[in-house]
Amino acid sequence: MTTTAPSPTAAPAPTRSRSTFQIALRRLLRHRAAMVSLGVIILLVLMAIFAPLLAPYDPNAQNLSGIYAPPSAQHLLGQDDLGRDLLSRVIYGSRVSLMVGFSVAVISILIGTLLGLLAGFFGGLTDSLISRFIEFMLSLPTLPLLLVISGLLVSTDAPLVVNLRSALGASASVIIIITIFSLLGWMGTARLVRGEVLRLKNLEYVDAARALGANNNRIMWRHLVPNLFAVIIVQATLDVGTAILSEAALSFLGFGIQPPVSTWGNMLSNAQEVVLQYPWIPLYPGLAILITVLAFNFLGDGLRDAFDPKSRL
Repeated sequence: MTTTAPSPTAAPAPTRSRSTFQIALRRLLRHRAAMVSLGVIILLVLMAIFAPLLAPYDPNAQNLSGIYAPPSAQHLLGQDDLGRDLLSRVIYGSRVSLMVGFSVAVISILIGTLLGLLAGFFGGLTDSLISRFIEFMLSLPTLPLLLVISGLLVSTDAPLVVNLRSALGASASVIIIITIFSLLGWMGTARLVRGEVLRLKNLEYVDAARALGANNNRIMWRHLVPNLFAVIIVQATLDVGTAILSEAALSFLGFGIQPPVSTWGNMLSNAQEVVLQYPWIPLYPGLAILITVLAFNFLGDGLRDAFDPKSRL
């Protein structure tokens, strides 16, 4: 009687574990509001990049015969108080608003991440000094301080300010506003990063890296900072929307970016006296600000849900 050897069973295929980034990306793709917002942001960025090709007219070209002209075939969104084409000004305004938003977010994230990392990692006196400085900055009345500083640097005729404006040219007010917002907008990031570092530095992989001889710099930049990316990305998207809205508010009050630079905020400022007579003048820049800020906020909410391990997306 012959016995047949049992056929070898096929080894089960190895399962590939998905990384945290892959899981977060999958969750983000299922977040409809965030994906729609991402599409809107991409369109806005493309509009800003290709503004010279998309704008039908020079945004600063005046046509006094078309003052407050309503929307028409030649001027799809109408004309403003100097006969300038509103569509062209809205398109070019996206350049300044997005540049302010992205620049402020990047600088604020860099400052806040550095200070929060140092405070959370070293603790002790370093943490106390940085935390007290953060609390002092947070105690300052932000809007009045913004108005005073921007008024002094943008609107006055002091010799130092005049020389600065002449050196920077038409972009002087843009650079000044970016600097002011960046120096007053990093505190939230610093507190967020500090709290996250306090949690991460007590985990086992940090102890293992220290046991293998890693110094403080290596632990901070090679082990802690990569694990802060999720928090930083979410905060950055929210900072962009906040900066755009703050710039529009300052420009609307006349303390922000000054002409001839076209921004959505100073377009609203020019239209505040004719809102009832010519409602289309403030309508389009206002919608542009609303859509842009909502898009960044919804994207930030989607990223927060995607990176949250407790999320049920």
